[in-house]
Amino acid sequence: MKLHIFNPEHDIALAHDNPFFTAPFAGRRLRSDLGFIPALWADDGDYVLVDDVQLSVDTLDKIDSLTSKVIFISLQDLRHLSKDSQLKNKLVVDPWGWDSALCHQLVKNGFNVDLLPSNEQLKSIRTMSGRRWFANTIIREMRMFADGTYEAPCSFSSVDDLQRNLCRSPHHKFVLKEPWSSSGRGVRFVSCDIDDHTVNWVSRVVRQQGHIMCEPYYDKTLDFASEFYSHKDGEVTYEGLSLFHTTGGAYTGNIVDTERHKLHILSEYVDLAEYEAAVNFLCNILSTHLKGIYVGPLGVDMMALPGKRLYPCVELNLRRTMGHVALSVKSKLPPPLIFSISYTDRYKLELHTYEP
Repeated sequence: MKLHIFNPEHDIALAHDNPFFTAPFAGRRLRSDLGFIPALWADDGDYVLVDDVQLSVDTLDKIDSLTSKVIFISLQDLRHLSKDSQLKNKLVVDPWGWDSALCHQLVKNGFNVDLLPSNEQLKSIRTMSGRRWFANTIIREMRMFADGTYEAPCSFSSVDDLQRNLCRSPHHKFVLKEPWSSSGRGVRFVSCDIDDHTVNWVSRVVRQQGHIMCEPYYDKTLDFASEFYSHKDGEVTYEGLSLFHTTGGAYTGNIVDTERHKLHILSEYVDLAEYEAAVNFLCNILSTHLKGIYVGPLGVDMMALPGKRLYPCVELNLRRTMGHVALSVKSKLPPPLIFSISYTDRYKLELHTYEP
């Protein structure tokens, strides 16, 4: 039996590293409007924590062919749920992502702390979710797999250090990234000479998060991701390929299709034997690092470069991803489809037919 929680503000909570963190309005609205979304991957009889039980019930009535028969509960129901003798030691909490703010919210509302990660585990999860840890461990190990054909990102703790290294670099374009940031945010593209606006941004990031990440800009031909699952025994297994659909270069959603067809699409950009070898290598090294610390879904962003070259690890998402959501939809509708989230007056989940 599981308790599922959709907390899309997770990445921002990691950046703040504060158990009393309050998500910005957009994050709270996204969580409220789409709190029902775990019903796409939950099992029948599982619980889903939502802000508005009736709204979630009404929404599910419209897409019941895609979802399991879950039980929606509110924060007020938590105390009873975690103390229920029939569920004791059987309930597994499965959030979008683990952070101290979520745990604080659960405990504040009477949830049993024994069902949550320890403070040491939360600290390790935050560290491993940061771009510097991934660059200094996984990417450096993967460079051995790739014969060092690409550079690992570097971290800088001051604007002066960053500027000195940009001037010395043989590259001309760079990507600056916040150590912790939500998907698609906290990223700037710069040249060797950064303007005053970027200097101010870097200074703020260093002040708030301790450092800034920098990596060469690569002229990629495709963005994609590989989805994994870290099991309780420490084994990390490959779950599937995540392909994004774009319009005019802007992200519009994930492609929902068979693995066979997605791999066929990918084969136009990278060598599939090399991709399979990279996935197996990642399963092994991630198992070594995550054992005893993290149980749950995760994803690794990748790139295809000119000449069908594979850049096997851009960054790690130590949480559930939209790629995982697309994989869960796959078994319920005939592909191909585009899975996306839109916003007008509220956030909505949309599925559209897709013509490859």
